Amino acid sequence: MTLIKNMVGRKIVMSITGLALVSFVCIHLLGNISLFSGPDGINAYAKMLHSLGPFLWVVRLIMAAALGLHMVFGILLTLENRTSRAQKYAVNKHLSATVAGKNMIWTGLLIALYLGYHLLHFTGQMIMPEFSSSRNLDALGRPDVFSMVVHSFQHTVVSVVYVTAMAAVGLHLSHGLQSMVQTLGLNNERTLPVMVKVGAAAALVLFLGYAAIPAGIVSRLVGR
Repeated sequence: MTLIKNMVGRKIVMSITGLALVSFVCIHLLGNISLFSGPDGINAYAKMLHSLGPFLWVVRLIMAAALGLHMVFGILLTLENRTSRAQKYAVNKHLSATVAGKNMIWTGLLIALYLGYHLLHFTGQMIMPEFSSSRNLDALGRPDVFSMVVHSFQHTVVSVVYVTAMAAVGLHLSHGLQSMVQTLGLNNERTLPVMVKVGAAAALVLFLGYAAIPAGIVSRLVGR
């Protein structure tokens, strides 16, 4: 009984932190697609973020904590599910039978690895320091994030790695959204097919939105 309670509690934490992370992914995409409006769009967005000062760091710390809890409980639940012999509900069987469901731990680890690289590249600006936004300013004296991003994604390897990581994000979300709804008691056998489609559609939209950024740069629709 204690194990069941712990697993339920962990799943609830996974759902809450997962919801916070999905919200961040959506907001982050809205900011990133400002790249399509040219240098003024994304550079103004970057300056606005920097103007938040300490509040931005508070948000970053909250998201880091949510990510840490999500990863730790995700690994624990995966290990427990593999060793547990308890009979699973039919809905759980259906969810775990999908490709995304079977590979949640692997897509999660891939996302974590890419996130580390992504932070070093675009946030810490250590991968290509010569194009650091703090060293390169636009005509208005703002960090030239536009040039940094365009130059980075003009490298085929960088774009391929990015799109691959976004595919992992899409697969992870397509199952995670369904699992979250079920954990919170909002799903059943009748509504499951609908939630499967909603989760897949939401994941596809996010994947296409993020993949459009390097695609636009490689195809020369964005850039200068």
